[in-house]
Parts: sequence; structure tokens; C-alpha cells
Amino acid sequence: MNTDPDGGWSLVVPLKPLVRAKSRLAAAAGERLRPRLALAFAQDTVAAALESPGVRDVAVVTDDHVAGLALAALGARIVPDVPAAGLNAALAHGVRAVRRSRPGARVAALNADLPALRPAELGRVLAVAGEFPRAFLADAAEIGTTFLSAGSGVELAPAFGGPSRRRHLSSGAVEIRLAGVDSVRRDVDTGEDLAAALALGVGPRTAARWERAAG
Repeated sequence: MNTDPDGGWSLVVPLKPLVRAKSRLAAAAGERLRPRLALAFAQDTVAAALESPGVRDVAVVTDDHVAGLALAALGARIVPDVPAAGLNAALAHGVRAVRRSRPGARVAALNADLPALRPAELGRVLAVAGEFPRAFLADAAEIGTTFLSAGSGVELAPAFGGPSRRRHLSSGAVEIRLAGVDSVRRDVDTGEDLAAALALGVGPRTAARWERAAG
């Protein structure tokens, strides 16, 4: 885990219970493999995030016991999803949990389904995000959002889900436009998304899980 002189970023990663995660992937991966891939995606995302320049810690908001144990083993802090009221409520709850111990923390929401995530690419996004009170990165389709940040003392105000790029723009967050950060934008919801992530090069847990299934 890396830190920078001002304490670094705390990332908040929301994760549904695995039994419900990545439902749209079932058509391509099958119902048995789907939750296992969802966990592998989250493991590779968290592992890469913890290695990213400027990241102090990662808080995963989840009520899934199996996922919680696996992600805690990587070094993540597990925050129970007490609101149980959807993605944005989970993110706001995670930010509050982080800032109870570090009131001035810079925070960023990061999707849990970025299996191709590269630490250096996320580090570049964080470096740009640090220049603005709130900033976000659109997904590869330029419809949704994979990353949303808030500086010290600034509310995250997440508006994830569906066409969230438009909502985050309307809320005043600055859109980060960087070339060469495809791994931070490549979330996986469908078989086509998974194929694109595999082409980028996924992390070891996703690769192993997919290879076993293909074999």
C-alpha cells in the first residue's frame, strides 16, 4: 500500500452480495460462474487499487461474508452495508465510515468490477482528481461512471447507476479526460465487456477463474 505526504486517498468500493452481483453476465458466463467471477473482479480491483500511487486504504462496503473475508485478506477494510438502500447509499455510508477516523480524508468511489485495473493508470487518475473539489471518470461506453472523487471537506454526492456520467456532470463534478487509462474505465457487466477486459489483460484471479471455466 502506498501513501503520500498528505495521507493519501481512501477509496470506497461497493459490492453487492455475490448471489445478486453481475446478473447481466449470466448469459455469457453461466449462473454458476457468475458470482465467482464477481468475486474475482473485486479481488483484482482491490489488489490493484491498494498498489496504486497515492492510495492510503480501501474500504469495501458489502454484506457478503465470503467476499468480505476474501477482500479483507488482501488488506481492505470491510464496512457492513448498514443502509442496505442501494449503491449510492452504500457509497455515502462508506465515506462516512472513512471520515469518522480521518475527517479530512480525500475519498473516491471506485467500481468493484474493474478486473483489468492497472495501479499506475489509477494513480494518474487520482493525480488529476486531486486538482478539483470533485471529479469523475466515465466508463468505456461514456454513459456511466467508474470513479468519483471528493477532496478534503467535500461531500462525495454519488449519483451512480445508469446514465450517471450526465448526472455527475450536472452536479458540478469535473470530468477527467485522460488518454491511456482504459483499465480504470473498463467495468464489466456483459459478456462483451468481459471480452474487452480480457483483451486488455485482467488480473490473476479473474484470469485463473476464467481459464478454469474455459478449460
